[in-house]
Amino acid sequence: MGKSWALITHLHALAGPTLTLIYPLYASICAMETTSKLDDEQWLAYWIIYSFITLFEMAAQNVLYWIPVWYEAKLLLVAWLVLPQFRGASFIYDKLVREQLRKHGVRLHGHGAEHEPHVINLKVCILCSRRVAP
Repeated sequence: MGKSWALITHLHALAGPTLTLIYPLYASICAMETTSKLDDEQWLAYWIIYSFITLFEMAAQNVLYWIPVWYEAKLLLVAWLVLPQFRGASFIYDKLVREQLRKHGVRLHGHGAEHEPHVINLKVCILCSRRVAP
């Protein structure tokens, strides 16, 4: 039991960073290199939701300390967000984040017909135009 428990503990320690950071980082890089917009939206949504989760954890750290299954619940949530079969990040973004933005009338930079180019957009466009195709 001792060796198998140690193995489970070490796998548990590796699962969190792999699921929350390493795989999404790899998938985001792959998405940036494709022409499809669908995978870009999935991974942008993931990083937005993951940022919300991280900010929530920072704010509620003292309370979460007393919830013994928080880490496991977070891993399950992140697995649902990350796995391409579920597209959970896009779902959460569409159903919660986008709806709240619309509900409160928030207009984001770069959206809408009256949008005028800003310096930041110009820099991004210049950087994008410099990409060299393989």
